Amino acid sequence: MKKVLIVSDTHGYSDLLNELIKLVKPVDLLVHCGDVGYRGAREKLSYAADCPVYLVSGNNDYGYDYPMLERFRIEGHEVIVTHGHRQRVYYDLSPLYYFAEENGADIVMFGHLHMPVVQKDGGIILVNPGSLTYPRQSNGLPSYIIMTVEDDGALRFAVRYIKVTGHGLEITG
Repeated sequence: MKKVLIVSDTHGYSDLLNELIKLVKPVDLLVHCGDVGYRGAREKLSYAADCPVYLVSGNNDYGYDYPMLERFRIEGHEVIVTHGHRQRVYYDLSPLYYFAEENGADIVMFGHLHMPVVQKDGGIILVNPGSLTYPRQSNGLPSYIIMTVEDDGALRFAVRYIKVTGHGLEITG
C-alpha cells in the first residue's frame, strides 16, 4: 500500500504545511499542486516528509523555477499534476479530462480552486485538495487529501479538514 499526501495553494505559509506533515507521516509521496509561494520547496518538503516530492508552479509562483507539469506513475496509475489555471478550471473542469487524455493519464491532480474535488468520469479521476491557507468551500476549513493506493491498484481518496486550535491542529473529515 502507498500513502500520498496531496496539498495545494499554501501561498508561502509553510508552517501549517510542516505541522500537517508531522501529523500525517509517514507518507510515501507528497504532491503539491501549485501556488507554493517560496523558493526551495521541493528540497524542504522532501526533507520534512522524508519522501519524494512532486510540485508544480501556480499562477502566483512568479520567479520560482518550478515546472508547469509533473508526471509520475504509481502502482499502475499514470498521474499528471498541474495547477489548473492554464486549463481555466474556475469555469469548467472538462478541459482537465481532455488534458488527461492528451497526456495518457488516468489521474489529474490540480489546484487553483481552493476547494476540494474528487471527481471521476470514465477512467479519469480529477483530484483537487483545496487550500491549506485560503479555503473557499462552505465550511471555511483548510483541506488536503490522503490518497491510498492498495497493492491491487485500488485507489481511495480521503478529503480531510484542519481546525487550528489553541493546542495545535485537529484533523477532521
